Order: sequence, then C-alpha cells, then structure tokens
Amino acid sequence: MNTSLEAEYWVVDDDGELVPPGTLLELSDRIDPEFVEPMIELKTTPCATMAELRAEFRDLLGAVVEAAHERDKRLVPLATPLHATPSEIPYRDKRGTDLQRRIVGPTFDDARVCAGTHFHFERADSSDRVADQLNALTAIDPAFTLVNSASHYRGERILECARPYLYRRSCYDACPEQGQLWPYVESVDEWERRLESAYDRFRERALERGVDPAAFDDEFDPYDTVWTPVRLREEVPTVEWRSPDAALPGQTFRLAETVRSIVDRAATAGTVVDVEDGRRVGVGMGVSGEGPVQLPAFETVEEITDAAIRDGMADDGVRSYLRDLGFSPEAYDPLANRLPDSRLTKPEAKRLRLEAASELEREVGKRPARA
Repeated sequence: MNTSLEAEYWVVDDDGELVPPGTLLELSDRIDPEFVEPMIELKTTPCATMAELRAEFRDLLGAVVEAAHERDKRLVPLATPLHATPSEIPYRDKRGTDLQRRIVGPTFDDARVCAGTHFHFERADSSDRVADQLNALTAIDPAFTLVNSASHYRGERILECARPYLYRRSCYDACPEQGQLWPYVESVDEWERRLESAYDRFRERALERGVDPAAFDDEFDPYDTVWTPVRLREEVPTVEWRSPDAALPGQTFRLAETVRSIVDRAATAGTVVDVEDGRRVGVGMGVSGEGPVQLPAFETVEEITDAAIRDGMADDGVRSYLRDLGFSPEAYDPLANRLPDSRLTKPEAKRLRLEAASELEREVGKRPARA
C-alpha cells in the first residue's frame, strides 16, 4: 500500500524567534509554504514500503535542516510555538484564508498556531474497503497522543494535547462538520453525501456573512471545505489521517508503522464494529491479527479522544485503548512530556523551541546539537 507523508515545522532563527522560511522554499518541489509565514511543509512522494518512505523523508529533512543552518535558521518539531502573539504568526496573502476567517469567525485564528503531520494511504481497490480504511483511521484517531508535542498556547498550559483542542474544539467549534471527527460510514457514497452536506452548510454560512457567492464558488469545492482529522482526498487519491502533531521523525515513523499495518489490514480484511460492548476493542487489531479489524463503538472513540486531549497518556483508559489497537504506549517519548507544566515566558518558549530543534538535528545528524 503506497504511503506518503506531509510534515509541518516552525521556522526560527538562532535566537528562537519565529521567522519566514525564505529561500528554503526553493530547495525542492517537495517543500511548500503554509498558510502562515513562519511554517514550512515537507512532503514525500507515495512510497511502496515504510523503508522507502523513511529514507526519502530523512533525506529531504536532512537537506532542509542543513540548508536552514546555512541561513541561520532552524526547524522546530512542536505542535504550537508555545508562546506567540498573533503578530508573530502572520498569515500569508491568500484569498482562501481570508474567506475562511470570515466564514468560521474569530476562532479561526487558533488554527494558525497548529503544526501537524499528515499520513496519506493509498485507497483500497473496492469502495467498500475504502470505507473500512476510513473507519479504521477514525478508531485509531486518539493515537495522536503518542506523539503529542505541545500543551501550551500563548504561554499558558491549556490541556495535555493542545493542538487537537485548538484545531477541533476551538477553531472549528462553530463549524464542527468542517474540522471535527466524523462518525463511521457504511460506504464511500455515505461519506461523499456527508461531504456535500457539509459543503452546502459551509456555503450557506459564508453567504450569511456577506461572502460573494462567485468568490466562494471560485475558491472552494466540497473537498476543499473539510479539514477533518480523517478524510478522503480526491486529487491524490488517498485516505488521509491529519491528527498527529509535528514531532521528531523517529516517533512519527514508529506511529506510521502501526497505523499503516492497521489500515492495510482494513483494506484487505474489512472492519467490524463491536456493538455488543463499546468499551472493548478486538485484541490483535494491529500487525499480527487476522480477520476483520474490530472497531469500538464510535461513542467510545469520542470518549477516548476527549480523554486523550485532556490528559494524554496519563489516562489509564487511553493507554488501554491504544494497547488494544496494537500500539505500545511505553515505546513513545512525546516531546510534550519534556516541557514544563508551568506558564512559559516568551524567552522560555524561545529556549524550548531551540531545544526541540536540537533534538531534530540530532536525529538527522546534520549539525552539532545546541540550544
């Protein structure tokens, strides 16, 4: 199953200040600007094996880290900048962003402090199995806590997993269909009907807020109006999981290995929702299991997701749930665990950004570690 990766990083200077990527964007066609200035996205091509994916991504990341060093810049694998004012994270000049801000409302500004990682999995051959892939990723969703890399926002510690809270619960609170986790589906047709319904409501909201219909139609189609944790992508085409934070590559690929194995099994053997006992997940769901992937009731997924956002892996239920899915929580060392629980000043946040950048540089082996 071909798999690709998109990873977002903050760009800082050698003092830890957020800065635009500048000419780093010219290094490769696999490097994209993001919708805010001090962020950069690295993406891979579809790769047939995890070994190929890991090698391609590490080569690209290493080249960018080295080029950043030459420009007195560094990449930071944190889900938020920890402490930043809106003026430090300016939007790029993009009409779609301006329209989203008008349509969603003031909470859309919370999205600009979020840096994440997106996994793309090749769609199964049959539409029924694509629905199974969507449902498996929906059940897997709380695994974002395994690579949690920030609990702070504007200097305050808000919750254990800051990014999913800010993105889902805050930014898209007024438009839940646009940014929150959707329930399981019976078919791809059902998912696409939901997509059309979400698009129609988003368009209605836009017109209510004075957006010109022609401007909306020119900028958005249905696939461009949902930023949910799990979604189908038409142009690739893939099933996409957008939940993990920006993180160290070793942790990201550990997560990807298990997720890919579950999605691959769902694509070949299907899924079954356990309607008898929503709190039980089928043992062996991951790499070594056989037969259909057993999924918990969606209500359980929501419950565990809320607990993961609030308490992360400190919650016994979250750890048990992830083990049942086939993950090994003890094998992960989220960057957020290394950050203080106290309020952060701006100088402290800058220092912590540089420490995270040093961790990244140690992994790719491109420059001496320093903070």
